[in-house]
Amino acid sequence: MDRIALLKTFVAAANEGSFTKAAEKLDTSNQLVSKYVAQLEKHLDARLFNRTTRRIHLTEAGRQCLQHANHILESINDMEGQLGLFNAQAKGVLHVSAPVSFSTLHLAGALGAFQNAHPHVSINLQLNDRKVDVVDEGFDVAIRAGHLASSTLVAKKITTVKLALCASPAYLEKYGMPSHPAELKPDHYLEYTYVNYDNDQSELIRALKANAQKYTPRLTANNGEVLLNVAKQGEGYVLQPTFIAGGALKRGELVSVLEAFVPEPVSLYAVYPHRKLVSNKLRVFIDFLSEYFEDIPYWDR
Repeated sequence: MDRIALLKTFVAAANEGSFTKAAEKLDTSNQLVSKYVAQLEKHLDARLFNRTTRRIHLTEAGRQCLQHANHILESINDMEGQLGLFNAQAKGVLHVSAPVSFSTLHLAGALGAFQNAHPHVSINLQLNDRKVDVVDEGFDVAIRAGHLASSTLVAKKITTVKLALCASPAYLEKYGMPSHPAELKPDHYLEYTYVNYDNDQSELIRALKANAQKYTPRLTANNGEVLLNVAKQGEGYVLQPTFIAGGALKRGELVSVLEAFVPEPVSLYAVYPHRKLVSNKLRVFIDFLSEYFEDIPYWDR
């Protein structure tokens, strides 16, 4: 006896309220629907329907059975779909939102390698440093750094992001090397517009927040590379991720200061809507990025 076939027939009959309509939906005979329902009732030793000449009505046992049957059939569909993804070729258009500087400096190389590995996946990349609404704006996935608020979105870690407080050698020669956040000159801060350290209680962040309430930063911008370039000219200090500042630090154009006070590293995530099944194109994309960047990314090695 195929119990799955019995459950499918029972669910169709329950949803249609008629053996005849269930038979039409399943493209089978009225007699076979009646037979399968009777077999299920016999197997469960419970009456599932009260029958009249025109309609059928679920009994209390039938209502409970319908809940379990829907859950079982849904789980089977999910299993079949998920396992089928491993044999299916990744293809289609993937709509991606990502931060501007990370994309121009690092994601571009990863995308080229990804499309060499998966030539049937097309990428529609939209760059924006603001926090996009993944669902309402129609993205399959968004790349985000930092502490994520709880939501209905799923977040998969791609890599680790370190932060650095930087200033140029010329700036430090003129104003001195600070040994504590209290020694920072508040009006020399080069502030990134979209930064959000609400959950960070480090001494450096507390000092920056306190200064921001009293002083206007020398420069506020919504692009980290611009702020970094201004800092290289000796115009102030900037707090930036090392995927932006790493090159300048290695070349000696900037110097890392107050390292003991810099916030702990955060994570870079791939964030996508919570669904029962993740499309194959999205699954291979996230897996590829995780392998490409690794937990300690190349710019920090």
